[in-house]
Formats: sequence, C-alpha cells, structure tokens
Amino acid sequence: MHQMWLRVVIAFGLIVFDDLLSRADDWPQWMGPRRDNVWRETGLVATLSSPPDVVWRAEVAGGYSGPAVAGGKVYVTDYVTKDNVKIGNFDRKQATGMERILCLDEKTGRQLWKQEHSEKYGISYPSGPRSTPLVHADKVYPLGAEGQLACLDAASGDFLWGKNLKDVYKTKAALWGYASQPLIDGQKLILLAGGPGSHCVALNKDTGTEIWRTGTASEQGYSPPVIIQQAGVRQLILTSPDAVYAVDPETGKQLWSQEYKGDNGSIIMTPIHSGNHLFVAGYNNRNLMLELSVDQPGAKMLWRDEGQRSLSPVNVQPFLLDGRVFGLDQGGQLRCFDIPSGAIQWATSRPLGDRKVGSGT
Repeated sequence: MHQMWLRVVIAFGLIVFDDLLSRADDWPQWMGPRRDNVWRETGLVATLSSPPDVVWRAEVAGGYSGPAVAGGKVYVTDYVTKDNVKIGNFDRKQATGMERILCLDEKTGRQLWKQEHSEKYGISYPSGPRSTPLVHADKVYPLGAEGQLACLDAASGDFLWGKNLKDVYKTKAALWGYASQPLIDGQKLILLAGGPGSHCVALNKDTGTEIWRTGTASEQGYSPPVIIQQAGVRQLILTSPDAVYAVDPETGKQLWSQEYKGDNGSIIMTPIHSGNHLFVAGYNNRNLMLELSVDQPGAKMLWRDEGQRSLSPVNVQPFLLDGRVFGLDQGGQLRCFDIPSGAIQWATSRPLGDRKVGSGT
C-alpha cells in the first residue's frame, strides 16, 4: 500500500491530512530540513483517488507564516486583533493586538502551549507574522512582524531569551514587516536586523548575545540568508534592496558585493545557487544572474533586469531542479528557465487561463 502524508496551512485554520503520520519527515524551518524545498520522503502517491479525510482542525487567527513541524509538534504564529487590517499595498497602518506562537500536537491538533505578547503594528498588511518558526535541537525561534525575536523551550514554551530588533539596532520594520527567515549555523542564529552597520547579525543561539554584525541597507528586504560553498570557502549570501553580497559566516567580514536595485524595497526570494552561478530576482523585472569566481570569493554580473529572461518572483519562492529554475512570475505565469542563460524553456498560465494574476499568487 502506498504511504501518503500531506500537511496544509490555510488562511485561518490548520488542516492535517495523515496516513502513517508518525513516520512523516519533520519540516522544522523555512523550506524544509535542508532549506532547499526538497521533500525527500519515499512511497508518495502521485494522485489522490478521493479527497483525504480531515484528521483534525485547529483554529488560528491572522498571519502569513508557514508552520514548522518537528518532534511530533506543530508550531504556528498568528496575530489576534479586532482592528481592521485591510489596507492598501503600500500604506502603513497601525493595529494593536496579541502576537502569538502556538504549539499543537501533531497527531490530534490539541494545543500544548502558547506564548503571546502585545504588539502594535505599523506596517502594510498588518494581519500577522510572516516568518516561519525555526525549530532547532530543543528550542524554537519565532520572529514577529515588528522584529520581536524570541527563543523558547520547544517542549514547554518557556521563555529563554528575547530581543526587539528595532530597539537594539535603532531601526524600523520594512514596509511589509520582518519577513526574512532566521538561519542556524553552528552556534549562531543569523538573521536580518536593519540599522546602520547591522543589516545582518549573528547571535548566540542559546543566549542571544551578539557575535557579529555586518552591512548597511536602505531597508532590510525580506530575503532569507543562505550559506553556500564556493571557491573553496563557505559564503553567507545576503540581499537587500541595494545589493547582493557575501560575507564570511564566522566573522561577518564582507567577501564581495554586487549592486541590486529592488523596486519598493522588494527583494523576497531566497537566492538560488547552481554550479558557479547565483540567481536573485524581484518585482518589476529586477532579475540578476551572477557568475561566481572559482578560485577566490568574488562575483560578476552576467545579465540583469531583463523581462524576457527568467522570471520576476514576488510572493512565491522558485525552486531549482536539474539545472533549471521553476517558479511563478509576477504576472501569474508558471515558468521554467535555464541557468545561467535565463532562457525560458516554457511558460504557462494554466489551469487559470490567460488572465493576469497579480504578484503571481
């Protein structure tokens, strides 16, 4: 008999479809165990003959973050408010409410614990948190939309340490809030902070003590940090509305930088590394293909800002498979293109038809 596991989050509820759930792989952070959007389970069915049964439902409030699933628990964040959070795309509006992280039993959906704090939003789309909780070892790290970072005991929810990034680094939240996904590297918790000289910071994951800070940017951006192996060294790739750059993940020392001009501060996707090339793109055809040096850290531009090449992802993360990138363009087309040429192999608007779909969502 085929084995099948499927976990889905929808707007205001969590639905878990489950067959042999206890044997499913964990998904403890943004883009999965290896942060590469690859599901490595076996025995999955290609099609469903009938809709799977709903095993449980758990009510949650507003938010945009995905769930993290680890150790038999589901971690999801939300924002409880009575304010009207429907506003224009480029408008900031204040809202007051409670930002929460909920821990649910994976098999039953029963709430095991919650942590909450009052939070005043002053961002666009103030419906709730954006960042998927990160579960590592015996701790979970939620990051709120206004920069409230916490480290909690994953089993009990006990508060271990916290830090308000806006206060510590003398900055404000980006237009659409703190949305980048923190990264664990050894003893370091790496994340975008903002502020002069602290675009990215590394904190001790157990204490919150700062290890290093690096970079200055006009705004934080929303793109998660990623570590690659290139030119014989580990490189932490960072993006902002102003630049794509690499630093030494142990020290924060800059290795190279290339200019990037993100429209409306919008750089969202996780950079894609393939061979000796790096692809970064955002709204309004702000795409960039870099060729990475092989003998020492460095990068040069191959091409940029070409609407007839590759794609301009906005809200949906593209993925790499066999040297090609698959993703949704900002107009709604699903596209496949080659790295490094950017040549589009195919594009389709099916099954929706040819109508425009704003932001590709």
